Amino acid sequence: MTNTSQIQQHWFDNPSSQPCELPDWGLILVEGGDATSFLQNQLTNSVLGINKTLAGQMASGFSGTRLVGYCSPKGRLLASAWLGLFPSADSTEERFALFVSRDIAASIAKRLSMYMLRSKVKVTDLSNDWLVSGLYGSDAQIADFKIGAEYFALRMPDVLVDQQSVGRLLMACPRKNSLYIHNSVERLAAWNELEVLSAIPRIVQATQEQFVPQMINLESVAGVDFKKGCYPGQEIVARSQYRGAIKRRLQLAHTMHHEMNVTPILPGMELFQADDPGQPAGMVVLSAKHPNESERTDLQIECKLDALDAGEIHLGSPDGPVLKIDSLPYPLLEI
Repeated sequence: MTNTSQIQQHWFDNPSSQPCELPDWGLILVEGGDATSFLQNQLTNSVLGINKTLAGQMASGFSGTRLVGYCSPKGRLLASAWLGLFPSADSTEERFALFVSRDIAASIAKRLSMYMLRSKVKVTDLSNDWLVSGLYGSDAQIADFKIGAEYFALRMPDVLVDQQSVGRLLMACPRKNSLYIHNSVERLAAWNELEVLSAIPRIVQATQEQFVPQMINLESVAGVDFKKGCYPGQEIVARSQYRGAIKRRLQLAHTMHHEMNVTPILPGMELFQADDPGQPAGMVVLSAKHPNESERTDLQIECKLDALDAGEIHLGSPDGPVLKIDSLPYPLLEI
């Protein structure tokens, strides 16, 4: 299990009082008079009823921000995103910001644009012109941060560390206004570790079209609304839920570098169960080097449940390093 006391000390003794750049994150804007109805027909989660977040404010809670997935017609995730509604001061039209992995932002924006048809919607990938940053710390540290009028800011779910919550604020602003955002290796490592420990998945290019949402627990972290209308892949996602067809789940795990013979650990790296070496048992979803233990890497993995029950899970090959499976910070919805 994670050495949570060391992690807790790191977060609260070294809060990110200024945002740090998140180079793996990008930003897509969806705006126009039909933006809400357009996204409602594309995403796994409902966007109806989401509150507007005005300049200088942060979107927070389910009323202000939503975790969403974007699927292929086969029900496989092309992207996951954090979404907020940030109206423009000089327009009455809807304007949604989707925080996504930067390596897929351009392709997702292009794909969304293909489905606009005659809708009054504009989809723009701003990843090159806007910089995404992150801030972490206690509730007070997050609340004390002054959000500029040019920022989009949303509060991500806290991460529980040694029975205390670490807050996270995800932001974006035009690069010309990013003077107070630091390129901090230490703070980026801490942010990435928190993201892994949250057990909330993020789709990257290497894991596109690999997972039905339930395979990486998206429904258990409020990323799927089974009561909303149709979206690409909806029938397959619903069938997987109600017929109990999901036999794979996201887990937390870790490994020590001195045990490794494969580096680096990247999303998409395959996992194996020693008794069934002929086929992969799963893959890495996200990974982060531990900020305090230099030899340790924490992982989100997607894995067959029967492989977990059968014995040890190996990283990279059937005789690769053995992964230590850690506890999830939330209960899984029953399927």
